[in-house]
Amino acid sequence: MFKHFRGDLFGGITAGIVALPLALAFGVSSGLGPSAGLYGAIFISFFAALFGGTNTQISGPTAPMTAVSMVIIGGILAVHDGDVNKALPIILAVFLLAGLMQIGLGLIGLGKYIKYIPYPVVSGFMTAIGVIILVTQILPAVGYYPKEDSEYVNQFKAAAEEEILENILKEEAGEGILVLEDFEETIKRANQITPEDMQKEAKTLAAKDASGVLGTIKVLPRALQNIKWLELGLALATIFIIYGFKRITTAVPSTLVALIVVSGLAYGLGWGYRPIEKIPEGLPILQMDIFTQFKLSSLTPYIFTALTLSLLGAIDSLLTSVVADNMTQTKHKPNKELVGQGIGNSIAAVFGGIPGAGATIRTVVNINSGGKTRLSGMIAGLLLLVILLALGPVASQIPAAVLAGILVTVGIGVMDYKGLKAIPYLPKDMKVGPIKLSSEVIVMLVVLVLSSVWNLVYAVGIGLVIASLMFMKKIGDLTATRSDVKPLKEQPWADERDFPQKLREEVFIKHIKGPLFFGSTSDFQQLAEQIPPTASNVVIRMDRMQYMDQSGLYAMEDVLQDLRKKDIHVLLVGILDQPKYMMERIDIIPDLIPRENIFEGFDSCLEWIKENVKDTDA
Repeated sequence: MFKHFRGDLFGGITAGIVALPLALAFGVSSGLGPSAGLYGAIFISFFAALFGGTNTQISGPTAPMTAVSMVIIGGILAVHDGDVNKALPIILAVFLLAGLMQIGLGLIGLGKYIKYIPYPVVSGFMTAIGVIILVTQILPAVGYYPKEDSEYVNQFKAAAEEEILENILKEEAGEGILVLEDFEETIKRANQITPEDMQKEAKTLAAKDASGVLGTIKVLPRALQNIKWLELGLALATIFIIYGFKRITTAVPSTLVALIVVSGLAYGLGWGYRPIEKIPEGLPILQMDIFTQFKLSSLTPYIFTALTLSLLGAIDSLLTSVVADNMTQTKHKPNKELVGQGIGNSIAAVFGGIPGAGATIRTVVNINSGGKTRLSGMIAGLLLLVILLALGPVASQIPAAVLAGILVTVGIGVMDYKGLKAIPYLPKDMKVGPIKLSSEVIVMLVVLVLSSVWNLVYAVGIGLVIASLMFMKKIGDLTATRSDVKPLKEQPWADERDFPQKLREEVFIKHIKGPLFFGSTSDFQQLAEQIPPTASNVVIRMDRMQYMDQSGLYAMEDVLQDLRKKDIHVLLVGILDQPKYMMERIDIIPDLIPRENIFEGFDSCLEWIKENVKDTDA
């Protein structure tokens, strides 16, 4: 491990420096504060490198993982009246569960299957992540915070009252109090509600209403009427330096330069900006509330969400592993990498960090700076820990608008421009009425739109279902087009040319080219109807049918039974192992097709036909 120490040291330090501003920004964006981003970067970077399967990978909070985490955190906060302290144990429990699920995915060997997720789903999702980050950072970039807009918050006072009363009724129902019989108790509890409680609940509802892409768009007119020009100036200066400094040199991370320059000027000149949330001093503290306040009933609604987060982290990490492989001419171990990422995310959750994954830019920086072993990722994590301990109070003075500016550039950079540019050129392989469309573009746009304005988790699921259905339809259509039923006089295959001329009206042939599965069964079932009355024998050539699923199996059984009813003799040629195994399981072989009617090649089948089939026209 220490053979390449000098390169690993430089690689780790450089990657850690690049990670610092992003960790703080992702923490703020998530809703748990900058310390959560920093803790996530420290623990995930160190432990994913230590236990992972990609030597040069640098891990930590990433844009996709933060976007999903932001949705999860927002939902759980809404259930807990916007109180982070109340919601934190369940939030971290979900993150811990996602990490444990990643370990499980690695242990059962699912790492190698991640590559089968369709590109349009990944493309739509990544572009949606960019849109979400970009749009949601508009409000902090202009210095507008909905919870602090009294006029806006007052609109939710009636809804806040309804929410509080509903919570009282739920409490009483849980305690077995019959409200209609003991209405005085309800009134007593209602009288204990203070104006501060009402205001707090109204602020929670206001923040929820203004969250996400749609919420931001809804309050954007109010934000533009209440622009804080200093905050907007800081955000724009940050964006300008990030893009401008790259043109001068890439030796120093432009994000870090922007962070230091803009924050230093704002602090040094005493500008009255809004700083980020204070970063706690000292070592990260173990969040024991995850275990002491654990309730299975509280975690159950988020099991699917945790699974989605773990799968996203797996995809994110393994895509970065492929990039690292291409740069270093090595081969990563996908399942080991998932275990390492899961351990990193689990430990980060226990210490209050947000989840993360393999980070492509940080990994590339590490490799270009000389990193060659897992030591570089561990050094990056340790560097961030040193910065936390030594510079925590200094980092707490960073303007919130600067981190918003950093995230705007992240949002722009994370979009999949390659996929977007390809939209006009993808083949239009389906019709909706008179309009021809590309199925891949439809999948990408569905995932993009639903992820942006509705739910990231469900959008990906819907995208996968649509992509799978479209793929199966294409394969089914292709199989149906290539598979055919022809009289032998048309001589479809070369080895059928020597077939006796006098028997060509009695024998018909079915070529199955491709899998017989649920997407192609309807066409196959028309076989019995396609056989003319003159035919007494049908040869089904299965040389190129590699796979048969249960739907295909029963379709085959139905066809063979129909042919038997018509007194048509069936011969099977070239049946492969998997279809043969399936047909033997339900006794198609030998009940419907005796073993003597199964031939390895067409030549032996032809010999049988010459001996047993008579010319009825003779």
